Amino acid sequence: MQGLRLGTRGSPLALAQARKVAAAIETAQRWPDGFVEIVPVTTTGDKVQDRPLAEIGGKALWTKELDRALLAGEVDFCVHSMKDVESERPAEIHIAAVRPRGDVRDRIIGAESIEKLKQGAVVGTSSPRRAAQVRRLRPDVKIVPIRGNVETRLRKVESGEVDATLLASAGLKRLEIDAGTAIPTEIILPAPGQAVIGMECRTNDTRTQSVLSTVSNEITYNCVMAERAFTRALGATCHSPVAAFCVLEDGDLRMRAQLFNEDGSEMVEQRAVFDCDELRSCEELARSMLAAAPESIRRLFES
Repeated sequence: MQGLRLGTRGSPLALAQARKVAAAIETAQRWPDGFVEIVPVTTTGDKVQDRPLAEIGGKALWTKELDRALLAGEVDFCVHSMKDVESERPAEIHIAAVRPRGDVRDRIIGAESIEKLKQGAVVGTSSPRRAAQVRRLRPDVKIVPIRGNVETRLRKVESGEVDATLLASAGLKRLEIDAGTAIPTEIILPAPGQAVIGMECRTNDTRTQSVLSTVSNEITYNCVMAERAFTRALGATCHSPVAAFCVLEDGDLRMRAQLFNEDGSEMVEQRAVFDCDELRSCEELARSMLAAAPESIRRLFES
């Protein structure tokens, strides 16, 4: 029996995530080590490090080269951070599985908390969501774009190029980096799909789908698909400051979501409870929030 080829970005975090997925599959299938071959693919998002994603093509910069390799048959499946996967995907590609969700919180590097940032601090982030959330809490801070892998961003704080930055707790943990302070989700709500590793394969590849299903977490899958349905209904892009977090509680999915304008001075927040397979309720939540939002927010979402 032939092993599987796993396509992934070549960043340290992406490779760490790919190794975790490969090991989980090999254990579940009782395959020997190395039976899942890791195939690094360089993406445009990895090549272009000097501009925010929204300026150069958005989230597709992380996926288009992997999509091409997958559809060309060069790899059997791809591993992604789900927050980096566009909410609209090609029909030929199927989100087959997700791993159990990690720590969804952001961590602040360079200060004990957002509250304790010095007056006029320079905070590096290229995330419209994080920029809006930080500005809402601290209108005095200056936001500057910052790109590069986790280690590069940490070095920019250490060197004093920026006073602070925000990074995902789950990514730091997967890299075994202990840095910064976790921010409660009551203060900073995460991005849709944050802290979730997902696996995509070709829609017509039932063999690979079957293998991937053995390492998928159903609760996380339902939550992420709800967050993605919400984002899709918004018409959200890389320019759109949106936060959403869904959990399973007492048999229902419970979602909390926020939309911001660019500087965080205006925000709409709503919560909803719905059944696991009721994605229409996520779409209704999106429409309700847009209807309640001022023009400064609506124009960032309605495409």
